[in-house]
Amino acid sequence: MFAIYNNGTVGFRSTSDNLYDLKNIEQIEPIRFSPKEGFIHDYTEDQERKKQEFINSYRKMAEIDTLEPVYKIKDIMTEDVFHASINTTVEDIYYFINDKRVSSIPITDFGKKIVGIIDKKVILNLIMKHIDDIESTLKKTMNDIYIPEVLTADPEADVRKVVQVMLDLRLDAVPIVDDNDILVGIVSKTDILKAVANLPKLQLWS
Repeated sequence: MFAIYNNGTVGFRSTSDNLYDLKNIEQIEPIRFSPKEGFIHDYTEDQERKKQEFINSYRKMAEIDTLEPVYKIKDIMTEDVFHASINTTVEDIYYFINDKRVSSIPITDFGKKIVGIIDKKVILNLIMKHIDDIESTLKKTMNDIYIPEVLTADPEADVRKVVQVMLDLRLDAVPIVDDNDILVGIVSKTDILKAVANLPKLQLWS
């Protein structure tokens, strides 16, 4: 099962059996990434391109052969995942990213329900663009810059399908949520590489 959230609201949720009919995906509202003070460049064109890539990747996923036994995402995901609130500062996120060497951090509410995501590219872009006013920049919060639309998968998702989506969309990580929209883990490129190295029978391709 995959889902697309926008500011915590589910815009699409379906199994691979329903991916042939992509009507719901194509009708999802455009990503609205507009920081309040305009200190990051306009991502509209990039997001339109990614939207089409997203649709194409789902079409490819629907064609994956699932006859071979494969691992589920719950078998390889990181369960102890760091997540931040919309009130977390840029400074806190910056130091955590550098200390833990992670690329993406889910943004959640008090109940660990996912509302968005932030990644290191956005943070570094912001800091470099406002390096002359670094103190003020570091005090900004995630509420100013987080990305409201985020692709997630559930713990039972086929590893091969998640990997295919990550490759097609150039995603560094995918948050994992349960049926109640609660964040329960995350799968990153690092998790996948570790699984390939430690699980000889893991099959990424049919």
